[in-house]
Amino acid sequence: MHSLKSFRWCLTILAMLSTLLASLASGQTSKPVFAKSESLERMVRDTITSTVEKFGASTFTVDNANRPDIIRFVSEKLAEKSSQTAPADLALVNGRVWTGNKTQPWAEAIASRSERIIAVGSNDEIKKLISSKTRVIDLQGRLALPGFIDDHTHFIDGGSHLLSVELRDAATQEEFARRVKEHASKLSAGRWITGGDWDHELWPGGPLPVKELIDRYTPNNPVFVTRLDGHMGLANSVALKMANITRETKDPPGGTIVRDPRTGEPTGVLKDNAMGLVYSVIPDATDAEYDEALQAALKAAARVGITSIHDITSWRDYEVYKRWRDKDRLTVRVYARTPMSQWQRQAEHVKRHGAGDNWLRFGGLKAFMDGSLGSTTALFFEPFTDAPETAGLMVDDNIPEGKLKQNIKDADKAGLQCSIHAIGDKANNLLLNYFEEAAKANGPRDRRFRIEHAQHLTPSDIQRFARLGVIPSMQPYHAIDDGRWAEKRIGPVRIKTTYAFRSLIDAGATLVFGSDWFVAPLSPILGIHAAVTRQTIDGRNPAGWVPEQKITVEEAVRAYTSSCAYAEFAEKEKGMIDVGKLMDVAVLSQDIFRINANDIQKTKVAYTIVGGRVVFGH
Repeated sequence: MHSLKSFRWCLTILAMLSTLLASLASGQTSKPVFAKSESLERMVRDTITSTVEKFGASTFTVDNANRPDIIRFVSEKLAEKSSQTAPADLALVNGRVWTGNKTQPWAEAIASRSERIIAVGSNDEIKKLISSKTRVIDLQGRLALPGFIDDHTHFIDGGSHLLSVELRDAATQEEFARRVKEHASKLSAGRWITGGDWDHELWPGGPLPVKELIDRYTPNNPVFVTRLDGHMGLANSVALKMANITRETKDPPGGTIVRDPRTGEPTGVLKDNAMGLVYSVIPDATDAEYDEALQAALKAAARVGITSIHDITSWRDYEVYKRWRDKDRLTVRVYARTPMSQWQRQAEHVKRHGAGDNWLRFGGLKAFMDGSLGSTTALFFEPFTDAPETAGLMVDDNIPEGKLKQNIKDADKAGLQCSIHAIGDKANNLLLNYFEEAAKANGPRDRRFRIEHAQHLTPSDIQRFARLGVIPSMQPYHAIDDGRWAEKRIGPVRIKTTYAFRSLIDAGATLVFGSDWFVAPLSPILGIHAAVTRQTIDGRNPAGWVPEQKITVEEAVRAYTSSCAYAEFAEKEKGMIDVGKLMDVAVLSQDIFRINANDIQKTKVAYTIVGGRVVFGH
């Protein structure tokens, strides 16, 4: 066994060589000849390799990947050396492994130790790392992928909705009312009914609901159930009374109180900022209710192969995540984005305590530019086709206009990532302008601005995403949902650049995918099917809605894996099945690269593995 002195000597030499190698790679050495010397760089790499060969097996482990003074090259060498001598904790064999690594796209097997992958290759190569202590999973020819990353969730809210009344598929107003009645019958008096995720576009004629539908069934329970896009909700009379909403109540900036055109009385439907009038009187959930919701959400994510989420996180949500992280109870990695209106709070927290770790990490900020297409509150240059009295609205994050632009500049200057909700073409155009101004004002850096949803774009703005390095963070299930009725909202011309997946990729933008759960189903499989086929959920577009915007299976999978990792500055840690990366893997029941695209949606998840731990499957 080597002495402690040898250990320290090896570590020091490796750190020095690693620093030199990093300087060579970046061209930042003090002497110009170093920056141009490929032979010197090769010599340094060879020296690191030989040092690891001689000393690595007995003095280092793959865990040194976390050391800030040893760059990735050294980490890989240490992992490679260690993998030759120590057994794996987990091995997946006899599979068809899509790695996401363009230099080694396919393999048969994977091995990991602790949280990280130590080998990817053939069955014979991986079997050398198996001992009596290794858990071995026979994939039986099934497809293994990098664990899915969801670019946009309201995760704890999603868990809460799982525990509430289900209205998403209520096909008539009568069914809507019946489900509310049944749910209310199980509750004590005074208990709120929230969630729901109703969709009035399913109903004949598409009328908005009214409070009278449910008042007689809920005399003792306040109700505020939201549309599936989260941009409008229905309150019953009890809730309206608690919120002091009457015919005299004025519409708040950025919101609409829908009124009976004959009487002027509120119908119960509130849009965007008007929803806050009711939210302000709903009591906060207890810690026990939060825990129940998070537990439900974690189980849901594991069932569909999700190993990481980019969450829209309130500060109360963050406290719950932190409590679970401290107890090692999380089974999904959380990239948490708190409200931009409180950007100083996150900046100060990161300054004092750091951004976090691979399980829970601050991911910058989230704000809103406009509303949604379904609620006719998305901001467009031209009025809605079916509601010509409006072209949408800005919400309070940008009221007065320009407030959001200043917050973006300030937050970006503080080094925080900015991700902003924009649906309509005007909202997206203004936001690209804001991002461009902020980048010019604050100077060059790797900022990776994001537009959440980026649904409806002008042709010229599609090109700007790539030119400005802005990431379109999109949710493909929305396309096959909205595609049932979007044309009646915005006409046949504007839909051509709606959910423009193909055009954005061809323009060179880094497209990333997710669900927007609870707004849409959490399953990445359904999202991949949507992006590849664009078949609307009503079955009326079997060849695809706006089919020229279809993408390939591989492009869709990358948008759920490596591109999503890039969008959270974690491409060196996850998003591929590669040595040194986190052992986050999803195993599917069928090979979505080989089957008919129409059958992708029938695929199930067989195993979900996070950090080398099986969190779903047996």
